[in-house]
Amino acid sequence: MFTGIVEELGSIAHIEYLSDAAKLKIQGTVVVIGVKSGDSISVNGVCLTVVDLDADCFTADVMAETLKRSSLNNIEVGTKVNLERAARLDSRLGGHIVQGHVDGVASVLAIEPDAHWTLIRFTLPAVLAKYLVEKGSITVDGVSLTVVAAGPDYFTVSLIPTTLDHTTLGRLTVGDIVNLEVDVIAKYVERLMKDEAK
Repeated sequence: MFTGIVEELGSIAHIEYLSDAAKLKIQGTVVVIGVKSGDSISVNGVCLTVVDLDADCFTADVMAETLKRSSLNNIEVGTKVNLERAARLDSRLGGHIVQGHVDGVASVLAIEPDAHWTLIRFTLPAVLAKYLVEKGSITVDGVSLTVVAAGPDYFTVSLIPTTLDHTTLGRLTVGDIVNLEVDVIAKYVERLMKDEAK
Protein backbone atom coordinates (compact mmCIF):
# COMPACT_ATOMS: atom_id res chain seq x y z
CA MET A 1 0.00 0.00 0.00
CA PHE A 2 1.26 3.49 -0.90
CA THR A 3 0.13 7.10 -0.58
CA GLY A 4 1.12 8.53 -3.95
CA ILE A 5 3.66 10.91 -2.41
CA VAL A 6 6.85 10.37 -4.39
CA GLU A 7 9.93 10.07 -2.19
CA GLU A 8 12.56 10.14 -4.86
CA LEU A 9 13.17 10.54 -8.57
CA GLY A 10 15.21 7.47 -9.49
CA SER A 11 16.38 6.01 -12.78
CA ILE A 12 16.56 2.69 -14.57
CA ALA A 13 20.14 1.43 -14.24
CA HIS A 14 19.83 -1.89 -16.10
CA ILE A 15 17.20 -3.98 -17.89
CA GLU A 16 17.48 -7.71 -18.49
CA TYR A 17 14.78 -9.01 -20.82
CA LEU A 18 13.68 -12.61 -20.33
CA SER A 19 11.34 -14.72 -22.47
CA ASP A 20 8.20 -13.62 -20.61
CA ALA A 21 9.47 -11.08 -18.08
CA ALA A 22 12.12 -8.51 -17.31
CA LYS A 23 14.50 -7.87 -14.46
CA LEU A 24 14.99 -4.20 -13.61
CA LYS A 25 17.80 -2.62 -11.64
CA ILE A 26 16.64 0.74 -10.35
CA GLN A 27 18.83 3.46 -8.86
CA GLY A 28 17.38 5.19 -5.81
CA THR A 29 19.43 6.12 -2.75
CA VAL A 30 16.49 7.17 -0.55
CA VAL A 31 14.04 4.31 -1.15
CA VAL A 32 16.58 1.59 -0.30
CA ILE A 33 16.95 2.95 3.25
CA GLY A 34 15.27 0.58 5.71
CA VAL A 35 14.18 -1.76 2.92
CA LYS A 36 14.93 -5.46 2.68
CA SER A 37 14.40 -8.19 0.13
CA GLY A 38 10.68 -8.92 -0.20
CA ASP A 39 9.55 -5.35 0.53
CA SER A 40 7.50 -3.34 -1.95
CA ILE A 41 8.50 -0.18 -3.81
CA SER A 42 6.28 1.73 -6.21
CA VAL A 43 7.99 2.41 -9.55
CA ASN A 44 5.93 4.87 -11.63
CA GLY A 45 2.88 3.61 -9.78
CA VAL A 46 3.64 -0.10 -10.22
CA CYS A 47 4.11 -2.08 -7.01
CA LEU A 48 7.30 -4.11 -7.41
CA THR A 49 8.91 -6.54 -4.99
CA VAL A 50 12.54 -5.96 -4.04
CA VAL A 51 14.57 -9.03 -5.02
CA ASP A 52 18.04 -7.67 -4.28
CA LEU A 53 19.50 -4.35 -3.17
CA ASP A 54 22.67 -2.47 -2.32
CA ALA A 55 23.52 1.04 -1.12
CA ASP A 56 21.88 2.88 -4.01
CA CYS A 57 20.00 0.37 -6.18
CA PHE A 58 17.40 -2.36 -5.98
CA THR A 59 16.41 -5.12 -8.38
CA ALA A 60 12.86 -6.22 -9.14
CA ASP A 61 11.27 -8.84 -11.38
CA VAL A 62 8.52 -7.67 -13.72
CA MET A 63 6.24 -10.36 -15.19
CA ALA A 64 4.68 -10.24 -18.65
CA GLU A 65 1.25 -9.24 -17.26
CA THR A 66 2.75 -6.11 -15.66
CA LEU A 67 4.70 -5.22 -18.80
CA LYS A 68 1.54 -5.63 -20.89
CA ARG A 69 -0.62 -3.43 -18.67
CA SER A 70 1.79 -0.64 -17.74
CA SER A 71 4.24 1.83 -19.24
CA LEU A 72 7.14 -0.21 -17.83
CA ASN A 73 7.02 -1.97 -21.19
CA ASN A 74 8.46 1.19 -22.80
CA ILE A 75 11.21 2.16 -20.37
CA GLU A 76 14.89 2.31 -21.25
CA VAL A 77 18.12 2.49 -19.31
CA GLY A 78 18.40 6.03 -17.97
CA THR A 79 14.62 6.60 -17.83
CA LYS A 80 13.63 8.62 -14.76
CA VAL A 81 11.02 6.98 -12.52
CA ASN A 82 8.92 8.00 -9.51
CA LEU A 83 9.81 5.94 -6.43
CA GLU A 84 7.94 5.43 -3.15
CA ARG A 85 8.42 2.88 -0.39
CA ALA A 86 5.36 1.12 0.99
CA ALA A 87 3.40 3.18 3.52
CA ARG A 88 3.86 2.63 7.24
CA LEU A 89 0.82 2.44 9.49
CA ASP A 90 2.37 4.91 11.94
CA SER A 91 2.88 7.70 9.38
CA ARG A 92 0.67 10.36 7.80
CA LEU A 93 -1.33 9.51 4.69
CA GLY A 94 -0.21 12.49 2.63
CA GLY A 95 -1.94 11.57 -0.63
CA HIS A 96 -4.63 8.90 -0.85
CA ILE A 97 -4.81 5.10 -0.66
CA VAL A 98 -2.77 3.74 -3.59
CA GLN A 99 -2.32 0.01 -4.20
CA GLY A 100 0.30 0.12 -6.93
CA HIS A 101 -2.02 -1.89 -9.18
CA VAL A 102 -2.22 -0.18 -12.57
CA ASP A 103 -5.77 0.03 -13.97
CA GLY A 104 -4.74 1.32 -17.38
CA VAL A 105 -2.53 3.70 -19.28
CA ALA A 106 -3.17 7.14 -20.74
CA SER A 107 -1.35 9.50 -23.07
CA VAL A 108 -0.69 13.21 -22.69
CA LEU A 109 -3.03 15.27 -24.89
CA ALA A 110 -1.93 18.78 -23.92
CA ILE A 111 0.29 20.66 -21.49
CA GLU A 112 -0.73 24.21 -20.62
CA PRO A 113 1.74 26.10 -18.40
CA ASP A 114 0.59 29.08 -16.36
CA ALA A 115 2.52 31.46 -14.14
CA HIS A 116 2.33 29.28 -11.01
CA TRP A 117 0.95 25.92 -12.13
CA THR A 118 0.57 23.68 -15.19
CA LEU A 119 -2.59 22.02 -16.47
CA ILE A 120 -2.12 18.63 -18.13
CA ARG A 121 -4.83 16.89 -20.13
CA PHE A 122 -4.71 13.10 -20.50
CA THR A 123 -6.69 10.57 -22.49
CA LEU A 124 -9.00 8.44 -20.36
CA PRO A 125 -9.82 4.82 -21.21
CA ALA A 126 -13.60 4.44 -21.42
CA VAL A 127 -13.57 1.59 -18.89
CA LEU A 128 -12.10 3.92 -16.24
CA ALA A 129 -14.21 7.02 -16.90
CA LYS A 130 -16.89 6.07 -14.36
CA TYR A 131 -14.34 6.10 -11.51
CA LEU A 132 -13.20 9.71 -12.00
CA VAL A 133 -15.03 12.66 -10.51
CA GLU A 134 -14.17 16.32 -10.30
CA LYS A 135 -11.98 16.91 -7.22
CA GLY A 136 -11.59 13.17 -6.75
CA SER A 137 -8.27 11.32 -6.60
CA ILE A 138 -6.26 9.76 -9.42
CA THR A 139 -2.78 8.27 -9.43
CA VAL A 140 -0.65 9.17 -12.46
CA ASP A 141 2.72 7.37 -12.65
CA GLY A 142 2.52 6.81 -8.90
CA VAL A 143 1.70 10.44 -8.05
CA SER A 144 -1.45 11.17 -6.04
CA LEU A 145 -3.31 13.97 -7.83
CA THR A 146 -6.66 15.76 -7.70
CA VAL A 147 -8.85 15.59 -10.79
CA VAL A 148 -9.66 19.08 -12.11
CA ALA A 149 -12.09 17.95 -14.80
CA ALA A 150 -13.23 14.55 -16.04
CA GLY A 151 -14.92 13.94 -19.38
CA PRO A 152 -15.95 10.71 -21.07
CA ASP A 153 -12.55 10.31 -22.74
CA TYR A 154 -10.19 12.73 -20.99
CA PHE A 155 -9.26 14.20 -17.62
CA THR A 156 -7.12 17.09 -16.43
CA VAL A 157 -4.90 17.71 -13.44
CA SER A 158 -3.20 20.88 -12.27
CA LEU A 159 0.37 20.60 -11.04
CA ILE A 160 2.28 22.93 -8.75
CA PRO A 161 6.01 23.62 -9.30
CA THR A 162 7.03 21.21 -6.52
CA THR A 163 5.26 18.31 -8.25
CA LEU A 164 6.74 19.29 -11.61
CA ASP A 165 10.26 19.53 -10.14
CA HIS A 166 10.26 16.41 -7.94
CA THR A 167 8.43 13.87 -10.13
CA THR A 168 8.57 12.67 -13.72
CA LEU A 169 5.40 14.64 -14.48
CA GLY A 170 7.48 17.77 -15.04
CA ARG A 171 9.29 15.97 -17.87
CA LEU A 172 6.17 14.87 -19.77
CA THR A 173 5.62 15.82 -23.39
CA VAL A 174 2.54 15.43 -25.58
CA GLY A 175 2.09 11.79 -26.56
CA ASP A 176 3.92 10.33 -23.53
CA ILE A 177 2.31 7.28 -21.89
CA VAL A 178 1.56 7.20 -18.14
CA ASN A 179 0.20 4.63 -15.70
CA LEU A 180 -3.21 5.23 -14.12
CA GLU A 181 -4.70 3.88 -10.92
CA VAL A 182 -8.21 5.00 -10.04
CA ASP A 183 -9.49 5.36 -6.48
CA VAL A 184 -9.80 1.86 -5.05
CA ILE A 185 -12.70 2.94 -2.81
CA ALA A 186 -14.78 3.74 -5.91
CA LYS A 187 -14.15 0.24 -7.27
CA TYR A 188 -15.22 -1.41 -4.02
CA VAL A 189 -18.36 0.74 -3.80
CA GLU A 190 -19.25 -0.26 -7.36
CA ARG A 191 -18.84 -3.96 -6.55
CA LEU A 192 -20.90 -3.70 -3.37
CA MET A 193 -23.70 -1.89 -5.20
CA LYS A 194 -23.76 -4.59 -7.88
CA ASP A 195 -24.02 -7.30 -5.25
CA GLU A 196 -26.82 -5.41 -3.44
CA ALA A 197 -28.78 -5.12 -6.71
CA LYS A 198 -28.84 -8.91 -7.18
